[in-house]
Amino acid sequence: MASQWNPALYQASHSFVWEYGRELVGLLAPQAGERILDVGCGTGQLTAEMANSGAWVAGIDNSPSMIAEARRNFPQLRFELQDVLAIPYADEFDAVFSNATLHWVREAGAAVAGIAKALKPGGRFVAELGGRGNVQSLLDATFQALRSLGVPEPQLLNPWYFPSVSEYTALLESRGLEVTYAVLFDRLTPLEGGAKGLSDWVAMFGSCLAGAVEDRHKEEFLRLVERYAAPVLLRDGTWHADYRRLRVVARKVPWNSPGGAVRTLAR
Repeated sequence: MASQWNPALYQASHSFVWEYGRELVGLLAPQAGERILDVGCGTGQLTAEMANSGAWVAGIDNSPSMIAEARRNFPQLRFELQDVLAIPYADEFDAVFSNATLHWVREAGAAVAGIAKALKPGGRFVAELGGRGNVQSLLDATFQALRSLGVPEPQLLNPWYFPSVSEYTALLESRGLEVTYAVLFDRLTPLEGGAKGLSDWVAMFGSCLAGAVEDRHKEEFLRLVERYAAPVLLRDGTWHADYRRLRVVARKVPWNSPGGAVRTLAR
């Protein structure tokens, strides 16, 4: 199912997503002539960053609005509307890259299997996603606000998959990806937008949670989230998100290539 995103809000108030991702591009170290797949490319900033190395890079995302914006931003690059759970490529890419996307995919095993299939034998996978404990204080404040408004068991609305290091590395290796690097780290992140920083974050990333609240209670919901989050996440007048990121590097073991006749992405 295609995701509904607001690319204007994303670019105006959430540039930190791809700004932090530049460090991940450095870890990937794209090389001229390589074929790279950017899974969850969003509005295309990191796809373009990788392409600047001389690599041939294609970006995929399951949001029509994000793909449309990426094409407007970087018309010289290749962007396709595609779900990570239905990647149609096999043994085609030297590297698969993903930043801040895979924690949105609850069917993690199927996503990793598709990524592994898309890689050439020996190809590398470099990704960062939310890890165990990611935005826990923010989630606690949101759940408390929802309970205050009469929403039962709000934790069941959580759309994210935040694995531990051991959980995710075991998943990767079970799908034929040999993990060479994995780290879970805290990254308390200042939010853009000034006084609206937290409410903008909820509007951008937490619509599935806010959707449980009737429209007439939306403003009250946001005020409650801010009230409950402020003791931990409001610092010197700036809202923060208590991110914990899981960063991994793996390679597709040559002796476990699925092969098969599937679609090839044109150069």
